[in-house]
Amino acid sequence: STSESGGVPRNALPAPTPDDNVQTLDVSGSGSTVKLDALGPLVVNADGTMSRIANWDKMAPIERENTLRILGKRNQERLAALR
Repeated sequence: STSESGGVPRNALPAPTPDDNVQTLDVSGSGSTVKLDALGPLVVNADGTMSRIANWDKMAPIERENTLRILGKRNQERLAALR
């Protein structure tokens, strides 16, 4: 594409590969997994919009584990309510 201010072409960033900074964690014990990247997990808001946890990169490992456990359950409940 070109920029608005002068028609200088800009190259797009390459698409991420499936393995780029992604961790897969079992959060329920029943085989349900959540994929994470450097930005942290997606949060399903009550209105169906998605967001991220702003301070994910600053959380301690135990905080991340607890957040994932709670978030996994809450996201499932919210998705079910939206259906």
